Parts: sequence; C-alpha cells; structure tokens
Amino acid sequence: MILKVFFYAIVLYLLVIVYCHLKYPELRWNWENISTDKILFPSTFIWGTATAAHQVEGNCVNNWSEFEKGSKDDGQPNIKDNQQSGIACDHWNRYPEDIKLIKELGVSHYRFSVEWSKIQPAQDTFNQDALDHYSRMIDVLLENDITPVLTLHHFTHPLWFDKLGAFEKEENISIFISFCEKVFHEYSHKVEYWCTINEPAVVATQGYFSGMFPPGKKDSQLSAEVLKNLLDAHVQVYHSLKKMENGPKIKIGLVKNINQFEPWRRWHILDWIMSKAVNHFFNSSTIDYLRTGIFKIRIPGLAWIYHENPNAVHSMDYFGLNYYSHNHLKFQLSLKEPFSMEFRDEDIMTDMPYTIYGEGLYRAIQSVSALDVPIMITENGIADAEDSRRELYIKRYLYAVSKAIKDGYDVIGYFYWSLMDNFEWAFGYDMKFGLFSVDFETQERSLRDGSKAYICIVKNEN
Repeated sequence: MILKVFFYAIVLYLLVIVYCHLKYPELRWNWENISTDKILFPSTFIWGTATAAHQVEGNCVNNWSEFEKGSKDDGQPNIKDNQQSGIACDHWNRYPEDIKLIKELGVSHYRFSVEWSKIQPAQDTFNQDALDHYSRMIDVLLENDITPVLTLHHFTHPLWFDKLGAFEKEENISIFISFCEKVFHEYSHKVEYWCTINEPAVVATQGYFSGMFPPGKKDSQLSAEVLKNLLDAHVQVYHSLKKMENGPKIKIGLVKNINQFEPWRRWHILDWIMSKAVNHFFNSSTIDYLRTGIFKIRIPGLAWIYHENPNAVHSMDYFGLNYYSHNHLKFQLSLKEPFSMEFRDEDIMTDMPYTIYGEGLYRAIQSVSALDVPIMITENGIADAEDSRRELYIKRYLYAVSKAIKDGYDVIGYFYWSLMDNFEWAFGYDMKFGLFSVDFETQERSLRDGSKAYICIVKNEN
C-alpha cells in the first residue's frame, strides 16, 4: 500500500512538472541563426529616449534625497558607497544642450518626469517658478520637433507627503490626484502623452518588501497594500484627467515593469511554486486588475488581499511597458530570504544583476497584449560601463520588438533607457545606462560607440 501511494505520488509529481514545462516554456531563440543587421519598423513608429527628474536634475528634497542619507539595520548605507544624487547631471540647468543630444539621436519623443517636491514644496503651496521651468523645457522640446511624454510620478514624492504615510494610506490618493490635476492644467494643451505612475510594483516591492527603496521597510502585507493603492491612484488620476479640459484628446497610460521569474530547477516543484508566487505578485496581479477590475494577492504567510474597482477596466489609452530582463529563482528554506537568484554559465550578464534576454521582451509584449490597448515600450536599456555589450543588447531587443509587430502585436513605440548616465537609485552612479556617457566632474556628455546601433535603427540606416 505504501509503495502504491509512493508510486502515484511520483507519477503525480512528474505530471505536474511536465504540465508546467509545457504551459510555461522559457522561450529561447537561436541567435546564431538570426540576423539583427536589418531591423525594420513602420514609418509611424515612435522612437524616443527617457530620463527621470531625480536621476538627472538633482538638488531635490524628497523621499529619495532623505533615504540617500541613511543606512540599513545592519549599518550598510542605503545607497552603494554612500553616494548621493547631488546635482546629478544638472539637467535642470542643462536641458537645452541635452535636448540637442536628443535631436542628435534622431528620435521624435522624449519621456521625462516632473519633480513633485519642486512643484509642490508644501501641501498648500505650488511653486510657479518650478511649473514655469518645466513649461519652458516643454516649449524647447516642441521647438525642436520633439514630442514630450510626461511622467507624473517616477519613484519620488515630497517629504511632507511621505510623513503623511504616502501611498501606505488610501486616503492620501486624493492628495496625489490634486497634484496631477494641477500639472495637467498647466501642460495638457501642449503635452499629448502622459504616464501616471512609473512601475508601481517596483515601488511596492523594493520599498516595502526588500527595503532597497524608501522607506526601506520589509513588510510583505504592507507591500501588497501599497501596490493596491498605487494602482487605484492610477485609475482615479486617469478618470479625473479625462474629465478635464483637453482630457478626451490626451493619451494617458500606466507604466509597468515586467520581469519574468523562472524556476532555476525546472524539475523542482518548490522552485516552480516560488516563481509562480513572485510572478503573481509582481506581474499578473496588476495585469489582472487592469483587465478585470479585481486586485487579488493570496500568498499564505506573505500577503493576502482582495479588492474590486470596476473603473480599472477602462483606465488606459496605452500601456507603458518597461522591460530589462528575467530572473531564475531557487527556493530556499528561509523566511527572511525564501529564494535566491541564480545565473547560468552561458548567460550574458550586464553590469546590473540582469542577463541579456531579448526573448523576454517579446514574451512581455505577449502578456500585456491581453489588455487590448496599444503598447508603448517606455523603458529598455543596458548598464554597460565598458560599452562592450550595448550594441548587442540594442539589436537583440529591437529584433524582438520588430518580430512582435510582425506577429501582429500592437506595439507603437520604443524609448531607450536612458538618454545619459545618471543616478541609478540604490546603485548610485556606478550603473552606466546612458546612450551618452557623463563625466560628473565636468558634466561633459559623450556619445557611446555602442549607442550608434540605436541611431542607425532609428534612422533606418542599419
């Protein structure tokens, strides 16, 4: 009897593993048989590059500038080597010359964010000088035939908002809506594309699960609550702005990072369970919410939440897709660190703990196409200080985009991250994502050789 039960248990285990293999394949292309030297796109395709205010402007007084001064419970600095953003790339003052760099790339669009803490330094105060500054920058972009794409929240918010509990509290959403309405009122007559919130799942997981982002907490249930509130904030902002003057003709979207989590050992059921749980939290819970209006995370011992918002179903004119790579997860028996991230010998690594995995961008496009709205790739790029892999990265990922379009997916644009080297959050200035390198002592910008592949594809000269 025991042997029979054991036998059936083994058979069941094998059937489950086989089902997972077939249901969730890890797409791999034979790049030796793929030519990336001639990649074509529709003439209407949107080409761009991107930055975020705190990373390039510097001199901010917000939740991130405060976080940069602190350290973790173990005494280690919050930011690598105690680096602080400082004046960053001084984009606040140098934006006219940086717009010339955008022009040099041949792209037609520039995605940037406005710094909430500069625009609204106190809850009852709006700084007209800051509003005028961004207005002038938008005008210079338009004068250079570059279409502005404005992000309202890119990881940062004022300290006073942080002290109120930020997005930990549902009642604070109304404060964010008021800020968004103010900015929309100022610029909606000359900005066509708007992004509400950048990467809500990253804000929630890194700020409230791993502790790598402010406020540096490690509370999985609170992480789920914050994610729910951020998504609801997007929905409420979308519908609020749509009712304002210019709202009906403006295109508004949410920006979501997709990162596939794969089992390290495809024969190990616990690796499968762990990767499915993390994928559910980070990816599918958001997509399901936007598709059905139901936000649901049920991971025993970590997070348990159920929320309905029918207004979420039609709350986007396009979907902003950020994609960099995927991760392999290996289950380990630890409540503090229930999994480790592993890399294979054949993986081509970037300077970040990412691999070059162009197939993943194709898969991400497939997954978000379920939302049935146009897809804008709002971020994609590589940290590569030696500039030895940037050309390979650009060609492989843009091949994946071109293949997706050829296969019928509605991808309307691509923004390379980023225009220039900048303050890369918890990694400080060590990660070099820029098409242009930056000497942070002289503020000199220089086009990288590897970036020329992007220019050639944009100008259809490849």
